[in-house]
Amino acid sequence: MFTMTQPGSANRKPTVFFLFLAGVLIAFLFLSVIFTFSSSNSLPALSRLRSTDACNCNGNNPPRFNLGFDPPVLTFYDDPSFGYTFAKPIKNWDKKRREWLMLHPSFASGSEDRIFLVTGSQSLPCQNPKGDHFLLRFYRNKVDYSRIHGYDIFYNNVLLDPKMVGCWAKLSAVRAAMLAHPEAEWTWWIDEDAVFTDMDFKVPLERYKDQNFVVHGWPREVYEEKNWLGLNAGSFLIRNCQWSLDFLDAWADMGPQSKNHEKWRKILLTTFKHGADDQTALAYLLVKEREDQLRSKVHIEIGYYLEGYWLVIKDTLKNITDKYVDIEKGDKKLRRRHAELVSEKYAKVWEPHLKDAGYGYGSWRRPFVTHFAGCQPCNGKINPSFSRESCWEAMDKVLNYADNQVLRNYGFTHPDLSDPSVVSPL
Repeated sequence: MFTMTQPGSANRKPTVFFLFLAGVLIAFLFLSVIFTFSSSNSLPALSRLRSTDACNCNGNNPPRFNLGFDPPVLTFYDDPSFGYTFAKPIKNWDKKRREWLMLHPSFASGSEDRIFLVTGSQSLPCQNPKGDHFLLRFYRNKVDYSRIHGYDIFYNNVLLDPKMVGCWAKLSAVRAAMLAHPEAEWTWWIDEDAVFTDMDFKVPLERYKDQNFVVHGWPREVYEEKNWLGLNAGSFLIRNCQWSLDFLDAWADMGPQSKNHEKWRKILLTTFKHGADDQTALAYLLVKEREDQLRSKVHIEIGYYLEGYWLVIKDTLKNITDKYVDIEKGDKKLRRRHAELVSEKYAKVWEPHLKDAGYGYGSWRRPFVTHFAGCQPCNGKINPSFSRESCWEAMDKVLNYADNQVLRNYGFTHPDLSDPSVVSPL
């Protein structure tokens, strides 16, 4: 029997079959792609989200200090007669501090090398229109240096003793910091207008194992010439001990809050032909007490710029930078990028290259601290020996020079030291 079929029906079944097969293949490929993306490392963030512990990079490492531990044992802080001002003298501080450290063992380890930085400025806005801007940058510089080296810092902008005004205010802040931080062996005062210009350098505390007070200056100028300009009280370190508290008491006794201030004002004016301020008072203590134990506990540092005068330093930075760049080109360790937290390791790599650089005046080593004495960035009462513009220009240059040492760990640099607003990627 002959059966008649419709036109094209002979090819329909193969066509349907191939369409079905193609659909299966597309579905298989789609599922394969989804599986591949979800299980491979091509999207690591997705796989990491499955773990609730993924962000806990430090695991269960204990903190450096146990900040939540303070045993219920009476200490000097519980003594009603204890006070932070010069009106309340402290006795037996070494014993009290030692007992506190025994009760707080996490702070005791390494306390002999621990530095606490103190700085400050006035509480009111600056009269100089650029003053507050510069003070912010000065402070940021100190925070950068402290962070790199693991130091704590206290910025004070109030009068802790209303009568200790102006330059005398630092003594109140330093004393209060010593008592508030028994975990620190050294308290370091640095003026608001001083800049750390070598972010790698650390104070060589081992040099001062027998001293309690360190200040920049020239011993001959102080002890032989009896010149109050032979030192500068804008940057000094003081050991946290009873000797230092007694020393601060004697120093502050010449200040405006003291009943003896008028007597000392006349003595200092006669001795130095200069008004009674913190620096002439310090110079007098050193000059008049040079034969007793006071002088043996004081170190006048001439070996490096614990405090360097800006006029001497500002025009040396170009030559110093060129020297450092040349050295870096020849040592791949110095060119290696690294985390900011390990900067001290790379600072040590520099030392063999700098052994002949010297320190201080005439050196091609980076100056440690540059002090803008006389520029008065806040009140604007600039020393008439130089102009306001010369101060501002130098402050921009020095601050940017220091900032470049910090920014390189973040991948940037100031190409022009005169312009703080512009950075370029390294």
